[in-house]
Amino acid sequence: MTAGRRSLRELIAAPHPDVAPLPPAARHESGTRVLRGVPFAERAGSRPLELDLWLPGNTEREEALPLVLFVHGGAWLRGRRDDMGLRTRDWAPGPFARIAAAGIAVACVDYRLSGEAPFPAPLDDLRAALRWLGLRAAELGLDVGRTVVWGESAGGHLSSLLALTQRAGPAPVAAVVWYGPADLTTARGPYDPQSSTTPEALLLGGAPAACPDRAWEASPLAHAHPGAPPFLLVHGEEDTMVACSHSRDLAARLDELGASVHLRTVPGADHGWYGLAAGQVEDIFDQSLRFTRRFTQRGAGER
Repeated sequence: MTAGRRSLRELIAAPHPDVAPLPPAARHESGTRVLRGVPFAERAGSRPLELDLWLPGNTEREEALPLVLFVHGGAWLRGRRDDMGLRTRDWAPGPFARIAAAGIAVACVDYRLSGEAPFPAPLDDLRAALRWLGLRAAELGLDVGRTVVWGESAGGHLSSLLALTQRAGPAPVAAVVWYGPADLTTARGPYDPQSSTTPEALLLGGAPAACPDRAWEASPLAHAHPGAPPFLLVHGEEDTMVACSHSRDLAARLDELGASVHLRTVPGADHGWYGLAAGQVEDIFDQSLRFTRRFTQRGAGER
């Protein structure tokens, strides 16, 4: 083969996500626009990682849009990027369309699940999504310097880690965390760090008690620091899957360090807001959106 010529294997491969053409945005029934299934990363031996990007309906905006990076739940072993949890699935318009209608783009991202790769693979994937969004920001009309990461359950855990550990490239300016685990080292509620069959053990590749350093590295509580971005932590007081003490302890640690944090515990709420009236769930979402809007306004970081 002549030097410098690409092989047939290279020629027939799909374009790399960094340079692949973007699909056109489709008009959603809510009036917003959405680009579905956009690849943002390739991983050897794994599926391509994709995101859905929700955008406001107004196509004539001159100012780049702030961004929510949404991270789905599912115990790190299942879940879909377009799902904000049990109690939002029947909303019309749905939660992502509502955020976009408020003038904030939403990137709902894939990450590798525990059956595909162990920690820190899912966190690496979120960083890759932020990098890609920054790379293609001009084409997409985004201002990734105004990104809030928002996650629920396992996605809340990963969102906390991203917000607390992102050092290079785009970094979240704030985090919204619904009922996310914060400490993988300590027995809380039904969680037993000695067990090798829990979702946490599957995430780490072994019982947390057998790999304490890795379990601590995967714990947001270990990464709290004075310069952390503002956090909104919301957790049900009756959570039978992820004990409310996770959010209480993370909030206490952030507050002790002088970081900005607001903790809301919700009486009567189990995991996924099970047990709450519909209006209570709407109120939690509205509070989360208000928090997001506050910290994505231009100049918010200067206050």
